[in-house]
Amino acid sequence: MKAVVITSPGGPEVLKIQEVEDPQIKDDEILIKIAATALNRADTLQRQGKYPPPKGDSEYPGLECSGTVEAVGKDVTRWKIGDQVCALIGGGGYAEKVAVPTEQVLPIPSGVSLQDAASFPEVACTVWSTIFMTSKLSSGEMFLIHGGSSGIGTFAIQMAKCIGAKVFITAGSEEKLAACKELGADVCINYKTEDFVTRIKEETGGKGVDVILDNIGGPYFQQNLDSLNVDGRLFIIGFMGGTVTQVNLGCLLARRLTVQAAGMRGRSAKNKAQIVREVEKNVWPAIAAGKMKPVVYKYFPLAEAAEAHQLMESGKNIGKILLAV
Repeated sequence: MKAVVITSPGGPEVLKIQEVEDPQIKDDEILIKIAATALNRADTLQRQGKYPPPKGDSEYPGLECSGTVEAVGKDVTRWKIGDQVCALIGGGGYAEKVAVPTEQVLPIPSGVSLQDAASFPEVACTVWSTIFMTSKLSSGEMFLIHGGSSGIGTFAIQMAKCIGAKVFITAGSEEKLAACKELGADVCINYKTEDFVTRIKEETGGKGVDVILDNIGGPYFQQNLDSLNVDGRLFIIGFMGGTVTQVNLGCLLARRLTVQAAGMRGRSAKNKAQIVREVEKNVWPAIAAGKMKPVVYKYFPLAEAAEAHQLMESGKNIGKILLAV
C-alpha cells in the first residue's frame, strides 16, 4: 500500500509518499481501506520528532480516519466486510489501509459523507472525554474555548451549545470570530486586540466562566485561573505557547479551582474504548439529528500531505484539514 512516511524529523518537506507493507490485523482488529484522514496538531509534532507513536501503533502519522472494512479478525463480531466506518487510531491514518482495534471503530453518523466523517473521531473523543466526562460541563454553565476556530474548537462550540451551555471563544481574526459566531458561540473575543480576562469579567458580572478548554499552556495559565468562577475547571489539552510559567496559586484555594490535563493518543486501549462508546451514545445522535456538522476547511490528496501541514502551521484554517486517500 501507499503511505506518507516521515523520512526524517523536520519541516513539512520530510513527508513523502512511499510503498510500504500492508498492516496485519490481530484477532480483535479490523482492516480499514481508508477514504480520508484528518490532520491534527499532534501530526506536526510527530513529524518534528517530538511526539512518537505509542508502542505497537503504526509509525505513520494520522490519528483518525474513515473508510470501508476490508477484513476482520476472528474475534470481531460487530463489523463485517463492506461496512462504512470511522475510527480513532494511534497512528497510520496517512495511508491506504490501517489496522484498528474493533472497540475504537464507530459507524458513520447518519447524514454525514464517508470522507467528511474522518473529521470527527479525534475531536469528538477529545472534547467528550475532557469537557463532559471529566470537567462535567452542564446546561446553563459558561464555557471558554481557546482557539475556537480550530478543529477541536469548532466541534466544542457545537457540542456545548447542544447541551445548553453559554460559549465564549478566543480567536485571532475577524473571519475566525465570525465563523465561531455562526457555529453558535455567544461571546467571541479577539485575543490580539482584547484582554480576554477583562472581557470575560465584563460579560459574566465579575464571576468568570465555569469551564475552560485550553491548548496554549504556560502563557495563558494565570489568565485562565483569573477567568474562572468559583468551582471552575481548567482543562489543558496542548502547550502551543510552551510548558513553563510562573503562577500565583492562591486563587486555586480561594475559589476551589480544578486544573486537569490529558492527551488522547497515549491513553490505554481500555480507556479509549470507553470514550468511543460514550461518544457513540452521546454525540452521534446529535450529529444524526443535524445539531452538529463537520467543519472541513480544505481537502488535499494524500500525496500533498506536506502542503496540508504547511496550511495547518500557518494557522489560517477554520475547522479541519482532511487528506483524501
